[in-house]
Amino acid sequence: MTEQTRSGFVTFVGRPNVGKSTLTNALVGEKIAITSEKPQTTRRAIRGIVNRPQGQLVIVDTPGIHKPRTLLGERLNDLVDQVLGDVDVIGFCVPATEKVGPGDRRIAASLDGYPRAKKVAIVTKTDAAGRDDITERLLEVDALREDWAAVVPLSALTRDQLEVLADELLSLMPKGPPLYEEGITTDESQEDRIAEMIREAALEGVRDELPHSIAVIIDEVSRRDDSELTDVHAQIVVERDSQKAIIIGHKGKRLRDVGARARGGIEELLGTRVFLGLHVKVAKEWQRDPKQLGRLGF
Repeated sequence: MTEQTRSGFVTFVGRPNVGKSTLTNALVGEKIAITSEKPQTTRRAIRGIVNRPQGQLVIVDTPGIHKPRTLLGERLNDLVDQVLGDVDVIGFCVPATEKVGPGDRRIAASLDGYPRAKKVAIVTKTDAAGRDDITERLLEVDALREDWAAVVPLSALTRDQLEVLADELLSLMPKGPPLYEEGITTDESQEDRIAEMIREAALEGVRDELPHSIAVIIDEVSRRDDSELTDVHAQIVVERDSQKAIIIGHKGKRLRDVGARARGGIEELLGTRVFLGLHVKVAKEWQRDPKQLGRLGF
């Protein structure tokens, strides 16, 4: 990279489940943020780093903006607000498969509160929509604000127009050297990434009310002296005994399935075979308890 390169921070906003984490992973080229059909699965500001010859994008993947019902929800919204105040570019995401609604309009209007950042509109999930729907969505999105620096339709799944977006975002970044060394794709710690893989596996197939109640604590990650095996011990934290029963399942079958789903990604991350020990713990109403939120890292 030369001195003429550009580098800076971008975040994607939009209603829950419009494809922000999928887009982050596609741009970075590896799985940084968990994805789920359940809304509100991103819990932290996760940085993914995109290196291109012309510069570096640091993507801050944030929780979706939503009406908070718990202290956790309020803290997640505060986190989004803090990120939006610091980034160079905000990408506003709307899926091609759904008409622009009141939630989209509210979020688009709220971007007035972040005058420092340039704004880009992104129509996601074009692989799942027809040409007429995509055209209609582009017109709807374009009409939401007068200051879009660009409006880009794309599919993170098929990577269609992904490089167009990367080039557009880089052109809007300030000139300067890379913020991270080349080769680094995230500043997430290994333990945080493992915890997210376990949480993603635990989210699969659970009832609508349960995803928000699931947190993961890593107790241990240690390589065995006498073998090519790494021991990973973790707690899956829920709020009620009934939720614990759902996670464990009949005779422990569901918990074993969670372990099997998570283990593959963890082994890929660590580069060794993994013994994964999972324990389910109840922490009553942790989403509303400041002390418990602090212990869980929120």
